[in-house]
Amino acid sequence: MSAQEMLKTEEAISFVKETFAKELATQLQLVKVSSPIAVLDGTGINDDLNGVERAVGFPIKALAERRAVVVHSLAKWKRVRLQELGIEAGRGLLTDMRALRPDEDYSPIHSIYVDQWDWEKHIGMEQRTPEFLKATVERIYEALRTTEARVTAEYPEITPVLPGKITFLHAEDLLKQYPALTPKEREHEAVKQYGAVFLIGIGGELSHGEPHDGRAPDYDDWSTETSDGYRGLNGDILLWHPVLETSFEVSSMGIRVDKHALVRQLSLRGCEDRQELSFHARLLAGELPQSIGGGIGQSRVCMFMLRKGHIGEVQVSIWPEAVREELVGAGVGLL
Repeated sequence: MSAQEMLKTEEAISFVKETFAKELATQLQLVKVSSPIAVLDGTGINDDLNGVERAVGFPIKALAERRAVVVHSLAKWKRVRLQELGIEAGRGLLTDMRALRPDEDYSPIHSIYVDQWDWEKHIGMEQRTPEFLKATVERIYEALRTTEARVTAEYPEITPVLPGKITFLHAEDLLKQYPALTPKEREHEAVKQYGAVFLIGIGGELSHGEPHDGRAPDYDDWSTETSDGYRGLNGDILLWHPVLETSFEVSSMGIRVDKHALVRQLSLRGCEDRQELSFHARLLAGELPQSIGGGIGQSRVCMFMLRKGHIGEVQVSIWPEAVREELVGAGVGLL
């Protein structure tokens, strides 16, 4: 990639990020706030993702060598921040999250560097419903469609592909429809058909005794039984990527656990001891607001909007030399 091409790409990335962040904040009534790159270990604040990923850690001399960890995401930190800032119901916060996930496997859509829009919104207890979850997803999807329209107007060589509506499916529906396929293969078939899907119920066991995908037990509510007989008040936004020709996750989100769902999910995962941690104790004591929130991948959205086939084309990361040589040889312009 020439210097001129690289500069053009950087300008396009900035255009996408600025446009989408503004649209998202407007749709969900969010205020932009500052956020940490690291938090103290042992507080329960850091996101545990699937529960097996290692966090990058380091001792702090001025705190008697107390250990801190680089965030995986800000899923729980944001809920605490809602309370600290006194953000009223119906409004929320938005922040630029930067994380390191050294256990990620390299792929065209994964690197060890993660950048996302982390958002969290204060809601009422009565809004802990599938209907409210879907209405929020529709607002996020509208921000995506508006962004795509502006990108294609700014860069006419890019053709809009997002359908007018996002389709809602439950992970159990996909299991019943494609019982012989893996979870990712099920997603591929569904998103290929519909173009944009919100897949509900990520983390809890399905009828065959396994979850569709892993989810930590202490932020998204994946265990509450809903009126349709299924479980889960969370999910993933999946789009059909026209270059990669596959299902493409851009967001993980959901209504957060209340104290009942927290106790239930900690028990299901065999980690009841977390109830003693600061975050969990505050939630169980009723000190934290009910909320809905999620993360939306900045590099992922840029990949989709700019029709890039590799995440290294829209972010600067660390790549194995063999991978770098292969990509350069294939004409992939790594930043």
